[in-house]
Amino acid sequence: MRVVIGEDSALFREGLARLLADSGYEVVAKAQDAPELVSAVAATRPDLAIIDIRMPPDLTDDGVRAARRIRDTHPEIGIVLLSQHVETRHSVDLVSRGRFGYLLKDRVFDVDDFLDALRRVAAGGSALDPEVVSRLIGAHRTADPLESLTAREREVLALMAEGRTNVGIARRLWLTNRTVETHVSSILTKLGLAHSAEDHRRVLAVLLYLNRT
Repeated sequence: MRVVIGEDSALFREGLARLLADSGYEVVAKAQDAPELVSAVAATRPDLAIIDIRMPPDLTDDGVRAARRIRDTHPEIGIVLLSQHVETRHSVDLVSRGRFGYLLKDRVFDVDDFLDALRRVAAGGSALDPEVVSRLIGAHRTADPLESLTAREREVLALMAEGRTNVGIARRLWLTNRTVETHVSSILTKLGLAHSAEDHRRVLAVLLYLNRT
């Protein structure tokens, strides 16, 4: 898999590049700021771009704005945003077309989970950090239909929103695939969401619901 890294911290950028290279990925470019990142992606056409949300020149949301430009011009490229803190306002906007991940930087140190997230995004799916999902779910009050979900259904919902497949959820919760299918059907019914076989559309549906007030 060919990867471009957009990260202004030299230590983190080089450490991430070494991790990816050791795991069999080809790092085709490394960018220190948003304009350089956009140019590098256009020149190399990677399979995946890993982008820090806060990058020069403004050190605000330059990484997100670069990600949107990349998504508009190269929709086939997977995008994984990295952030030091949870900033949920960026999740829904970019997840809608799939091939998108949003992870906290601490998640990189859980190497197996991090690499699994990269593979899911490159394959056309989604990968959202559990803390992002938890923040979205926890923000709702008792009048919300989320309160109608059982404890197990809330666990399944959180894993759905991370971008995990039914098989992945079954393995994580030690359940059968049929049991997970039953939980997913119940969740979507209770929340009034249409069923979809496409994983990233399930994630989008969940996030759209969680973000409306």
